[in-house]
Amino acid sequence: MSHGPRRIVCLTEEPTETLYALGEQDRIVGISGFTVRPAIARKQKPKVSAFTSAKIGEILKLRPDFVIGFSDIQAEIAGELIRHGVEVWISNHRSVDGIVDYIRRLGALVGAAARANAYADDLRRGLDEIAAQSARLPQRPKVYFEEWDEPLISGIQWVAELVRIAGGDDIFPERAIEPLAKQRILEDPSEVVRRAPDIVLGSWCGKKFRPEKVAARPGWDTIPAVRGAELHEIKSPIILQPGPAALTEGVGEIAKVIQRWAQRRV
Repeated sequence: MSHGPRRIVCLTEEPTETLYALGEQDRIVGISGFTVRPAIARKQKPKVSAFTSAKIGEILKLRPDFVIGFSDIQAEIAGELIRHGVEVWISNHRSVDGIVDYIRRLGALVGAAARANAYADDLRRGLDEIAAQSARLPQRPKVYFEEWDEPLISGIQWVAELVRIAGGDDIFPERAIEPLAKQRILEDPSEVVRRAPDIVLGSWCGKKFRPEKVAARPGWDTIPAVRGAELHEIKSPIILQPGPAALTEGVGEIAKVIQRWAQRRV
């Protein structure tokens, strides 16, 4: 006997990826247009939302009994759907622990708690393995993660935590704990220069990272990461979504960059 909602619309990628991973994809009737994982979802499911906007009429035509979104940024979409009588869950997790817990809760909602718990445990083991490898590195680099370039926005909490798991230290820990992007805007770009990161990771939220533009910023030629050509892109779909991708491919890519940097210093 099936439990939980049968017709789910996912306004962001992470519930889609999680439900596919749990074998519950038949419940999904609509997805975000930004969804890239799993690739088959784009072929199988209609795209009914962006991140800050959604086709409310198209969503209602799908007769959803549950809509899943993320954060205050989707509050207006949620409010409109609620006014139309749709049940909406807006998750607001910002940490690695929050992502793992989110997977467990979503699994429980669709009657797949055991599978979700096993999946979450497996993701946690993977993180523990990366942490154990990084603990053996001879040196920990200082890392600047840039989420946007105009204005400069530093990385969110789960990103800073994944950098730490992968063997680095985020240079803006006091910013990372701020949940809103506007609170992570760097009013003074020279603060990055003063904190002297060894590695710069760029993930410009849907547009291509341009290391040459970063290197050309006034005064940035003195930054160790610029001098050492340690400017690397982490694709936004694998790190800026608070779901399984960040805990697998995203942290894996960060770990590769940090391990290569450390090896060059042995």
